[in-house]
Amino acid sequence: MQRRDFIKFCAASAAATGTPGLAADATPNLYGRARLVSASGAPLKAGALPAERNLIFHYPFATTPCFLLNLGRPAKAPARLVTADRRGYEWQGGVGPKRSIVAYSAICAHQLAYPTKEITFISYRTEKSPRNRLGNVIHCCAEHSQYDPAEGARVLAGPAPQPLAAILLEHDPKSDELTAVGTLGGEMFNQFFAKYEFRLALENGGAPRTAASGSCVVQELENYCRQQVKC
Repeated sequence: MQRRDFIKFCAASAAATGTPGLAADATPNLYGRARLVSASGAPLKAGALPAERNLIFHYPFATTPCFLLNLGRPAKAPARLVTADRRGYEWQGGVGPKRSIVAYSAICAHQLAYPTKEITFISYRTEKSPRNRLGNVIHCCAEHSQYDPAEGARVLAGPAPQPLAAILLEHDPKSDELTAVGTLGGEMFNQFFAKYEFRLALENGGAPRTAASGSCVVQELENYCRQQVKC
């Protein structure tokens, strides 16, 4: 997404027509700009992202995990969604040459399950199973909430009260680089820190609320996490 397009997107989201019964529309939350890079520090190229693989980075805080996904196909956009507190918002879809690259907070909107270095109950699943009859969803095995990453992480099944918060990305078509710039939708960061701050401080040497800035390292979920629970 070029800068001028992103500004238009923010304005459109803020001015979107309300729906009866909804509170005021949710607007994008802009954080520090952070370029997505590999473990070596080299900028990620959108065109080189593997399709349908779980990639993870941390944004907008150093301890808040996010999924980066190349769906391998254009996302279904725009998508009109609603937060748990009844604020509507419009997700504008993926970025990159095929508009197939999306990013979401990896903190489940139900009980705040999230990927740790030891284990994760939440990940993107292409395959179907007895508990995952849809396929191509972000599935949290803790309580079986399922989200559609091709449609703004809309809730498809399970007890989650709202979509995963979207991570807003900019794509530079000249360099093919990706930059995280903010979030859209129902953030869970305050609840996340209230529940896990002590653990996060121990695991990360203190200061779990440190803002991500400059760059964010992206890696395969299987390299970040020792065990993925699948269901």
